[in-house]
Amino acid sequence: MTLTAPVASLGRSTLAAIASLGRISIFTARTLRHIATPPFYLREFWQAVIAIGWLSLPVVGLTAVFTGAALALQIYAGSARFSAEAVVPQIVAIGMVRELGPVLGSLMVAARVASSIAAEIGTMKVTEQIDALVTLSTHPMKYLTAPRVLAATLTVPALVAVGDSIGIMGGYLVATTRLGFNEAAYVKNTFEFLEFWDVGSGLVKGAVFGFIIALMGCYYGMNSGRGAQGVGAATKAAVVAASVLILAANYILTEAFFAS
Repeated sequence: MTLTAPVASLGRSTLAAIASLGRISIFTARTLRHIATPPFYLREFWQAVIAIGWLSLPVVGLTAVFTGAALALQIYAGSARFSAEAVVPQIVAIGMVRELGPVLGSLMVAARVASSIAAEIGTMKVTEQIDALVTLSTHPMKYLTAPRVLAATLTVPALVAVGDSIGIMGGYLVATTRLGFNEAAYVKNTFEFLEFWDVGSGLVKGAVFGFIIALMGCYYGMNSGRGAQGVGAATKAAVVAASVLILAANYILTEAFFAS
């Protein structure tokens, strides 16, 4: 019994992980079906756009500007060892639009939005508001999940685009005020180096990350336990799952976009 206990524990953990993956996959398929089929709750959709997109702008903007500024300082310090300080504008730009802008911006949105969605839907489940929707012949996923997932998928790329611009501006301000770069030359080098797909790949990542954020918030909210403790656990699990999946999806998408 003692010798087989670790194997049994590993087996239980593996089966639980597979079961959880299966439940998330089914939830994802159902969400996509509800997004694509009527009825559409436009009021819920626009409210989600405001809550996810507009209200996330301050935190995304602050994250981006300090990230761009710190990135410029770090790249200058590293490139100075090889007398290659001139590459600072190019590396700041590509680093922001390909990686740091989409990933850090989405992680900040995940911390804010996934937790909010999970807490809201979890509270609705605890207070039996979701059961009330069913009695009114309204499908909970159609009313609660589909608008939020669609809104996040469309608004996070816009947040990424704004964050990229602000992050590049943060690098510009540090480079021109602290590091002695010429303003016109910095801007010229930035725009000449960037290619369309550098920006486009970041926006595609933003759409995928937005889908993950809202999906995890809705999934854990719908499956939260009873009481305040259950809602708290669902909120924590939603943020953790969204963050881990964002990092994993970022590697997969980077491999697909830029691997040679």
